[in-house]
Amino acid sequence: MTDILIIEDNEELGGLIADFLKKEGWTVRRAFSAEEGLLALEEESFKLLLLDVMLPGKNGFEALGEIRKNKNVPVLMMSAKTDDDSKILGMEIGADDYVDKPFSIPVLTSKIKALMRRSYDIGEEKEILSAEGITVDLSARKVYKNDRLIDVKGKEFDLLAYLMQHRGKALSKEAIFNQVWGESCFSELSSLGVYVSWLREKIEDNPREPKLIKTVYKVGYQFGESS
Repeated sequence: MTDILIIEDNEELGGLIADFLKKEGWTVRRAFSAEEGLLALEEESFKLLLLDVMLPGKNGFEALGEIRKNKNVPVLMMSAKTDDDSKILGMEIGADDYVDKPFSIPVLTSKIKALMRRSYDIGEEKEILSAEGITVDLSARKVYKNDRLIDVKGKEFDLLAYLMQHRGKALSKEAIFNQVWGESCFSELSSLGVYVSWLREKIEDNPREPKLIKTVYKVGYQFGESS
């Protein structure tokens, strides 16, 4: 999964935004038209979409209407149209927030962070996940078992964090794989089982009888007890 998709036809502005977002630690993909952006959304999952209103071909409002038919990705619209009617139209179609052009990068990043927090319930107080003796520090990307640092990195970390964020819920293998690896990833779904095994070796007291990451028959996996 890539963090942010930027749909902006102005190459210079889009590049500037992408560079600053990367410095903030986000992964970014760019599209230069609504059509290219819609294709990207079919190929890959994103946490947030930055969508310009004035685009060649389909405009941002038309693109948003298509996106909202089957996607719930948070959308922050960018536009030089600062009139209330344009903003209201965007919100009615399904935009989550709106930023006026020209904008400063700090204002844009502030809106992105706020929208991420609202959409994924990860505020500062949610940066630490803790359950069953396992603690995950999302910002530092560190994992502790009974207050002892353990070596969980990369996709293992992303997988554990995702499972703990949905503690007590049975998640399908497909849903887990698409969220952690991305729908367009070249890895196979079978690799999920390998990563689950590796995680169990590191966090379970007895990996052969897992009590933290449980296999849910004919569904997938679940962290902890049912909610």
